[in-house]
Amino acid sequence: MRIPILKLYECLLVSIQWELDDQTALQFQEDLLHKIHETNARGVVIDITSIDFIDSFIAKVLGDVIEMSKLMGAKVVVTGIRPAVAITLIELGIRLEDVSTALDLEKGLEKLQQELGD
Repeated sequence: MRIPILKLYECLLVSIQWELDDQTALQFQEDLLHKIHETNARGVVIDITSIDFIDSFIAKVLGDVIEMSKLMGAKVVVTGIRPAVAITLIELGIRLEDVSTALDLEKGLEKLQQELGD
């Protein structure tokens, strides 16, 4: 299954609605990077509210896709990080430096708009 990526003005919205397996995570990484390139998106909101836990591979892919998005010029906001996911990311040494976070998608969109100066 592919994770839907929606375009809203100059931003992309991603809401991951199920636990990711390795193949879906890699497909998501590829899809998001292509979408950033083809739409010239300035920002990305990744909502992971539905993810209760992540393993080391999914955590690495998530960290990588955030860094790759930034390299392509898109600001990234991650929303809905649950306590277990936050603990796992830190324990695995995945530092989401210079990445904004918000409790929910609405606050994430507001934060991204502020960062983009719109």
